[in-house]
Amino acid sequence: MTIAFISALVSAMLINNIILMQFLGICPFLGVSKKIDASIGMSAAVGFVMLLSSIITWPIFHYILKPLSLEYMMTIVFILIIASTVQIVEMFLKKKSPNLYKSLGVYLPLITTNCAILGVANSNITADSTFLLSTSNAIGSALGFALVMVAFSAIREKLDTRKIPKSFQGIPISLVIASLMSMAFFGFGGVI
Repeated sequence: MTIAFISALVSAMLINNIILMQFLGICPFLGVSKKIDASIGMSAAVGFVMLLSSIITWPIFHYILKPLSLEYMMTIVFILIIASTVQIVEMFLKKKSPNLYKSLGVYLPLITTNCAILGVANSNITADSTFLLSTSNAIGSALGFALVMVAFSAIREKLDTRKIPKSFQGIPISLVIASLMSMAFFGFGGVI
């Protein structure tokens, strides 16, 4: 079982990276990646919400929705769980880390509508994974999200000190870098 757990973890982190391979979570990827500190905070918040919501949604689907033939309610129930988890994170950050709370700004409440979190919860259900594999997938997706966010923000911070042609400054150079990172992660495809 540990080989399956590690395989799911590495696959979600590198091979099926939520941002670069599935193109989910692009809003915080482009919006919060200007500073490493903000991207680490966003990664931690998204990772926590992703893991907790996956841990909560799996049993709710398998022990409540499925036995009662309410599978069609899955998306609504999952969004409610994600929104509740985000509210808890938001209250915690506002109290314990006001600077991080301010630096994340509008992107923190937008975690509720972050398609990456809902995508991981849905993929765990549609793949008909066990609870352990679903948890592994959520951890791997969260680590992959953090890896890409921090690497991308480090590159963007370096780009701020470089001379870039005016037509490429801002979002255009960011999209070029993101596409290069995506091609690099595509190379992990044959690992597992």
